[in-house]
Amino acid sequence: QVHLVQSGGGSVQTGGSLTLSCSASGSDFRINAAGWYRQAPGKERELVAGIGSGGARYYAEAVKGRFTISRDDAKNTVYLQMNSLKPEDTAVYSCNAGPRTTPTDSRPGYWGQGTQVTVSS
Repeated sequence: QVHLVQSGGGSVQTGGSLTLSCSASGSDFRINAAGWYRQAPGKERELVAGIGSGGARYYAEAVKGRFTISRDDAKNTVYLQMNSLKPEDTAVYSCNAGPRTTPTDSRPGYWGQGTQVTVSS
């Protein structure tokens, strides 16, 4: 059985930085493409960053220039580096991987457990 295990997150002040990680465990599952999503209270879940199997990247307009998605194949882990955080970045962040191959692939796959990111002003 495949598990995506997230780490990182927490609380920071405006302008701070956080790094989220998402590692796969179980079976021989490899993270080739992945997406980081977030859901704020009362809002729908949105894709904020994605990485394709070939390395192509997607960023939502709201996070361009501040967030960076990366993948470490040796560690079978995908990261989301978040800089210059704003209060509007406050949300539960979740990683997704599985049959997706492109940065914005929306096919269902495996989900991490979600982690809270809170940015205070």
